[in-house]
Amino acid sequence: MKLVSIITPNETEAYLLSGIKVTTVETAEQAARILQAKGIATVIITLGPRGALVLHENKCTLVQAPVVQAMDTTAAGDVFNGALAVALAENITMLQAVEFACRAAALSVTRMGAQASAPYRAELNSCYQIE
Repeated sequence: MKLVSIITPNETEAYLLSGIKVTTVETAEQAARILQAKGIATVIITLGPRGALVLHENKCTLVQAPVVQAMDTTAAGDVFNGALAVALAENITMLQAVEFACRAAALSVTRMGAQASAPYRAELNSCYQIE
């Protein structure tokens, strides 16, 4: 795990990796700190409609997800990770990148299917104020 720079488990995956059942923001932080202690620099635990807990540079932050009417959560994690990679490639801060990823994933769950639910950048820009 010392070779992992960023990990983005969901609640179930965080439990499997840390042994901490993630049911609250507090237990998500406990799980994140265990993973960081294993050598992972940045831990981002996705929390569905609650957003994502980010442990980066030893600081824990909850990034809220936009409130949406979810239709289908298929591929939300994939969309989150793809958007996170795009944002980090654009050299924005980790927290801004996670906010961007949460927005993309929130938009994706308002649509049915996997590939069809992935938003285009222009859609994100029109739905949310991108800084």
